[in-house]
Amino acid sequence: MEITLQPGEAAIDTWTLFYVPPQGGKYNGKLTVTNRRLLFDAKFDASLIGVLGHRAARGGLEIDKDDIGDVEVSKSFFSKKAIVTLADGSRHVFDYGAMNIDKCAEAIRAR
Repeated sequence: MEITLQPGEAAIDTWTLFYVPPQGGKYNGKLTVTNRRLLFDAKFDASLIGVLGHRAARGGLEIDKDDIGDVEVSKSFFSKKAIVTLADGSRHVFDYGAMNIDKCAEAIRAR
């Protein structure tokens, strides 16, 4: 997915991590956070079915920051997550594995 910034939009940073959508599954890809949006480019289906079937995932997700109601951080030894709750109540999880998720969560919160 090629990122095209909108007028007045600036990229903050990019992370390669796992995305767990509200309906389930797990996708490896690149999350780009701007001052206005979250843009996720899925590269690989990392769910058990995807891994066993060696399935590639192609697709993207775009979340407007105005739709974000809450961003929380959850940390365990092997899993650091930014959990984004949208105004509609859906929860989108960005899992950075054992790496520190704090800078990613800060970028998601930043305007």
